[in-house]
Amino acid sequence: MAGEIEIKEIYENGMKILEDLTNNAHELQEQMLEEILRRNAGTEYLSRFFPSGQADKLNFKTNVPIVTYEDTKPYIDRIANGETSSILFADPIIQFIRSSGTSGGQQKLIPITAESFEKGKYHLFLVDIVTKKCFSGPDEGKSLSLYFSKPEIETPSGIVASPYLTFYSKTDIFQSNLAKFCTSPIETILCLDNKQSMFCQLLTGLLQRDEVVQLSSIFASVLARATKFLEDYWRELCCNIRTGYLSDWIIDPGCKNAMSLILTGPNPELADLIQQICEDKSWEGVIKKLWPKIKYISSICTGSMSQYISLLEFYGGGIPLVSPSYVSSEACFGINLQPLSKPFDVSYTFLPNTAYFEFLPVNKDGGGKAQETRTMDKPVDLANVKLGQYYEVVVTTLAGLYRYRVGDVLKVTGFYNKSPQFQFVERQNVVLSIDTEKTTEEDLSKAITNAKLILEPFGIMLTAYSSYSDTSSIPGRYVLFWELKMKGSNDLPKLDAKIMEECCCIVEESFGFTYKALRKGGAISALELRVVKHGSFDELMDFYISKGASITQYKPPCCLKSEDAIKILNSAMVGKFFSPKTMFLSALSEG
Repeated sequence: MAGEIEIKEIYENGMKILEDLTNNAHELQEQMLEEILRRNAGTEYLSRFFPSGQADKLNFKTNVPIVTYEDTKPYIDRIANGETSSILFADPIIQFIRSSGTSGGQQKLIPITAESFEKGKYHLFLVDIVTKKCFSGPDEGKSLSLYFSKPEIETPSGIVASPYLTFYSKTDIFQSNLAKFCTSPIETILCLDNKQSMFCQLLTGLLQRDEVVQLSSIFASVLARATKFLEDYWRELCCNIRTGYLSDWIIDPGCKNAMSLILTGPNPELADLIQQICEDKSWEGVIKKLWPKIKYISSICTGSMSQYISLLEFYGGGIPLVSPSYVSSEACFGINLQPLSKPFDVSYTFLPNTAYFEFLPVNKDGGGKAQETRTMDKPVDLANVKLGQYYEVVVTTLAGLYRYRVGDVLKVTGFYNKSPQFQFVERQNVVLSIDTEKTTEEDLSKAITNAKLILEPFGIMLTAYSSYSDTSSIPGRYVLFWELKMKGSNDLPKLDAKIMEECCCIVEESFGFTYKALRKGGAISALELRVVKHGSFDELMDFYISKGASITQYKPPCCLKSEDAIKILNSAMVGKFFSPKTMFLSALSEG
């Protein structure tokens, strides 16, 4: 583990370190691959690709195949069942990181070593430095950081598996810094009951409202969940503050002990102030009102999280939204070097010292749709990506992932020194499809962004959405689920059929040429929009959490594959609308 001196040096020299990393991106990537091959060429997995024993870059790119998790899974399963991790990588495994499974459709076990953890921690320090540099006096207060834990599981071999944050929250470095920088006591974060944990973390944040300078979570979905929780429980939170007594249903011993040191007596003045704020008819800007010294909201708002941007902007009342970094269970990729960028404009500068990166060119058709990567397209190195081109990222790590397709499609938007900057576009192969058309996550996001503009003049907010391809009848159709609310309250808006049908039309007209041609020809039926009641997407999140996903890592599925998930939203439906049967496809000739 890095010592205090090393950590101090990172903070003191952070910007210089970033300059060195980005100026020497190519050289550092070459060194990274050389080191990975030097250590791991003799493993059972890699040695079969180097029959001559020559484990160099040329043979690596010629012989080692590009793979998915399914290709690596047999080796990971063998390690989980008791075989030594040296069949896959040389360094000892310290545990498995368990992915959420909500974006890619399955939970994965990703090995982690002491060194790969150090690289991830180093990445976090640099993110912190860049973000704080943009805001004056960030060290003068604390962060209301909403973190949650999941139960650890043990594989048959005794190796622990948990989400990354559960693992990280139990480390000495996290716990030693927590009290200095965060309002939440460690006991509330380690509490395995999400409801008790959320209540106590919000309560401590309100009790320390004058110290809070930032609100943060890993993903924006957690902050959306927290605002809904606050709407439901603010009266009870005020009662706790007013009386000085913790609610009886908080029974977790750790939470009770931690709160006894914070909730030390009645504070009616604070309770009255919070009540006055929360009783306001409109909650626009409520975050700024509750925490008046807050400078920014830090949470990943790109990709599937972009659907929460308007919600957080509404509750934030102008507080900057910062998407600090691009990370996954497999590796740390890049940092947002311009934290004040608008969420839809965020690009991440890749750091060359965390893993070895390759990029598979992804073709775009005339409508801007990502297509399957052509087999004749060879991957390129970090130094050779082209401005404006789309790529699927492939990663090789010290911890047993070799030429591993992460599944994310990125676009090169620029360069910082010699390191490229990427904008997250979509998950590869997360598509809606009825016939020969493929409507991607990016297509759907853009179409819904266009359509929801119709609702804004009426004070209606789209707070969450998902979709699926309904092939239960012929021809099939796209189905959208929307959760709507009025800006001034949680009341369900009055649904005007003409307005909702117009939304359906705009969505369809925003899709690509192939969809519109098939729609006009009758191969695809009219798009259906199902409006669900307030809180329905919280129920969807709870469903995935019950299946093993972590609330901290939860990514809302833009395209539902689970029949059970579809049933949850269908059971909450309060209205459904279709594109008019006579829908004209005016943009067909423009496609």
